[in-house]
Amino acid sequence: MHIMRTHEIVIDGLAGVWKETAIPTNSGRRVEEDSRHINDAGLAIIKVFEGFSPLAYYDPVGVPTIGYGHTRTVKKSDVTHGRKITMEDGEGLLFLDLASAEAAVMKYIEVPLTPNQFSALVSFTFNVGGGALKRSTLRRKLNGGDYSSVPAELNRWVYAKKKRLRGLVRRRKAEGVLFKK
Repeated sequence: MHIMRTHEIVIDGLAGVWKETAIPTNSGRRVEEDSRHINDAGLAIIKVFEGFSPLAYYDPVGVPTIGYGHTRTVKKSDVTHGRKITMEDGEGLLFLDLASAEAAVMKYIEVPLTPNQFSALVSFTFNVGGGALKRSTLRRKLNGGDYSSVPAELNRWVYAKKKRLRGLVRRRKAEGVLFKK
């Protein structure tokens, strides 16, 4: 039997559905609902390192961004025309983006994870994207059972346009610490 709750949300023209489900993992153990969604510690990492901007801006690699690192629906014209959102809209966009990052971690990581491990990986995936997680050595090593390699693998993802960014170094360290808790 699966437990499922569905939440629908529409923010700034972007509609999404978030589903909470308890399902069996590949190991036959059940994943508890709280481990299928980012926990407070993981959410804090995202909020601290993304920060909230009510105004559209270009991130360090030139991607139009708004709110808590939301990029999916932001255009260059939003930056040039001064698009602005409320904190409530920013939280809603964050909620939608988290659902995507959570789904990617659930899809690509095949080993059991604690809530902290899951949340650290969701923060990482929120930042680099599901495709990067899918292609990563981190994924390959973790799915091979090498949990201890994850903090070092996270630390490899600290560059933007070939430049080492201090904020990414600090973020990866925080994600690594959370993963090990």
